[in-house]
Amino acid sequence: MSWQNAVLSAALRYGLKPRTAPGRFDLPGARRLTERPRSPRRPPPGWLLRGLPGGHEWLLPQASGPADGTVHRTIYYLHGGAYIGCSPRTHRILTDRLACEADAQLYSLDYRLAPEHPFPAALDDAVAGYQRLLDAGIEPASIVLAGDSAGGGLALATLVALRDEGMPLPAGAVLFSPWTDLTASGESAARNNDTDVMFTAEGTRMAASLYVADTPADHPLASPLFSALHGLPPLLVQASDSEVLLDDAVRLATRVRDAGGRAELNVWTGLPHAWQIFCAVLPEARLALRQAADFIRGLTP
Repeated sequence: MSWQNAVLSAALRYGLKPRTAPGRFDLPGARRLTERPRSPRRPPPGWLLRGLPGGHEWLLPQASGPADGTVHRTIYYLHGGAYIGCSPRTHRILTDRLACEADAQLYSLDYRLAPEHPFPAALDDAVAGYQRLLDAGIEPASIVLAGDSAGGGLALATLVALRDEGMPLPAGAVLFSPWTDLTASGESAARNNDTDVMFTAEGTRMAASLYVADTPADHPLASPLFSALHGLPPLLVQASDSEVLLDDAVRLATRVRDAGGRAELNVWTGLPHAWQIFCAVLPEARLALRQAADFIRGLTP
């Protein structure tokens, strides 16, 4: 464990985790906190940030653009935030580095959030966003879905929905600490309740209730762990051994393999949930993103 991770984990344990407890959770306050700028407004040197109506964003190599007549490796990114917070803006520090490492243009979707827009609003938006990429002339074989936490679960649900609708699938997906089981039925929900420096199992159940509303939490597109997982493109799944959502990742990889698919699972030691977003300070986050970029480059032209 790096010293940076030790310091960050202590700050999260005593500063953030108490705020995620169901009795203390403040949704407006959490949204204000997450929307504070955490990355430069300017894109990395040599790149162009293009904002779109609806809050969506393109990060592009300069002098290029979507469907400009050349084949672009494209990352379609779905941000985390328990389906109730965050945006492309809050995740720029992660998406900027991932795009640069993978040498890929990146489309970040600003999907609708719960509780104002409960399930399946986020999924509908994610499927529609993928269709926009296809309509722009981007080949499915050049697209890789990616997402962290709720965004990782949403990316998986999007793959299942695309498959079931008979749409052409992307080349693969990268899932950072994916939230795939909104019922919190994995053994790590209890086992890692104390070691997770960000959340408790009860806190995840509370957030899940805001997202699913009147839908059962085990609905296969709300909790895609419980969906049929055959016929999916290759997945890279990264998770920490100390987080309550560890078994969301472990069981996912097992079930994809059992269904005949390819799922690479990498379990890291003693890191926060979705630690990749802390790439400005964590060497482990930068290493994880390089690993993800290698996976993306290996799947796409």
